[in-house]
Amino acid sequence: MSTRKDQPGNKTESEAGEEIPVTFHNTSGEAVDMDAAAAAKAEAAADLDTEAPASPEANADAASERDENGAGVDLKDEEPVAEAEDPLAAAQQEAADYYDRLLRLSAEFENYKKRSSRELADFRKFANEQIIKDLLGVIDNLERAIASASDQEGNAGSIAEGVELTLKEIIKILEKNGVTSIAAEGETFDPTYHQAVMQQETADQPPNTVVQELQKGYLLHNRLLRPSMVSVSKAVGG
Repeated sequence: MSTRKDQPGNKTESEAGEEIPVTFHNTSGEAVDMDAAAAAKAEAAADLDTEAPASPEANADAASERDENGAGVDLKDEEPVAEAEDPLAAAQQEAADYYDRLLRLSAEFENYKKRSSRELADFRKFANEQIIKDLLGVIDNLERAIASASDQEGNAGSIAEGVELTLKEIIKILEKNGVTSIAAEGETFDPTYHQAVMQQETADQPPNTVVQELQKGYLLHNRLLRPSMVSVSKAVGG
């Protein structure tokens, strides 16, 4: 059978004006209903229109993520990515940090030098402390010898004078090295410099007064070298 396809569709007209159905066959030789095919094509086009992607504005408004708890996270609220740091500003800040560290180290070194100088000066001042302590016993013996010989006459008196001169020379040497004696007799008792070994009842002195010095005390550069051994007054009947 011969057919002609003047216009798209599945029908044509005969010479008498009557519509004659036209049948199409696929590659397998099966008949194809053109009305059903056209309906399927229209339905597919409608589905494509329905599933078309939304506009960029609508997508931006609806874009969100879910956090660990399932809550929505609006992507528009996320902070923008920080811009790259200026290399020049970073270098200047690093230079300022190094300069600050240099100043601190310089100040610490100056303090170290001052502290070392003080420690060295103290060492020099008190380096002979033990030797001086040993000499104090010699001074005590000389003073006792002078006190004992002063009551005698003749040769004993001359010996006492020689011992006294020797004692004065030793005291001068000690004074040159920063040694001074502690005032005690008649002074108010001070436990910092005085060591009380006994008490005496007396009405001549107020209580807590040094009435007798039993052994002299000494300072080395204002540091206690040896306290004075003293007797302290107390009120009569106290």
